[in-house]
Amino acid sequence: MLKLSGVLPALVTPFDAAGQIDFAAFGAHLAALRAAGVAGWVPCGSSGEYNLMTDAERDSVLRFVKDFALPSETLIAGTNAPSTAGVIANTLRARDMGYHAVLLAVPFYTKPSQAEIVNHFNAVTSATGMDIVLYSYPGKDGVEIGYEALDALADNPHIIGIKESSGVLQRAIGISTRYAERIQLVSGSDDIAWDFMQWGADSWICGPANCMAKPVCDMDAAFRAGNHARAKEIMQALWPAMNVLESGKFVQKLKYGCELQGTPVGECRLPFGPLTDAEKAEFAAAMQGIITWK
Repeated sequence: MLKLSGVLPALVTPFDAAGQIDFAAFGAHLAALRAAGVAGWVPCGSSGEYNLMTDAERDSVLRFVKDFALPSETLIAGTNAPSTAGVIANTLRARDMGYHAVLLAVPFYTKPSQAEIVNHFNAVTSATGMDIVLYSYPGKDGVEIGYEALDALADNPHIIGIKESSGVLQRAIGISTRYAERIQLVSGSDDIAWDFMQWGADSWICGPANCMAKPVCDMDAAFRAGNHARAKEIMQALWPAMNVLESGKFVQKLKYGCELQGTPVGECRLPFGPLTDAEKAEFAAAMQGIITWK
């Protein structure tokens, strides 16, 4: 089983003033994240606005990140699509590029049953042979990848982990205890990441790492070194900005945070709207200690 560890940023996709992918800005952004200590890359997830890009654009992002990555860095591609056939096609292309695994939510717009969830993910692994990190985010998808589905998937060797983004700590505890040594718990509820670590999450697929990479990586390193008190202290410093992020316009705030950090990545594509001046001021205030992080 591919062992997942460290901070894996759920990457934003930079766009230029004309709305095209800005690969120069992308390279500068990735270099800054590497310098902060990230362990790998997760392009074309929801933070990357994959659903607002063409297949060709998505492929160009995956190739760019793959070419940038070092052999030691974990590569996880977002390959979601509305249908199982579409997920298989996207996953095969990511596999052929050299990605280690894919990150997959349930197909959007479908709200599948637990049995349909099992059939979907088994079909993807059978057709592609790729390792999958499940992505359970009922707040966006309208359905949870529940214990019924996880029980049925736990012995599939290609189902290697689950990014748990319900925001419910009991779910993290349940997954960690129920599927120990079978499905890896991946932190996906950013404002309670320290709690996830306490319950065995060795990796963090982290949208906020785009604009908070240094303290996020410092927190991960402190916890791994056994300094749980320091890790908690960093989480407390991060929490105000995390809380503002979770209050709405998540991707827009990630991108504005990158601008505040000196690595601008442009605006979001429609239908995402811009931040208001008040929203910018609120997030900038919450980010002050992070921007000056030493």
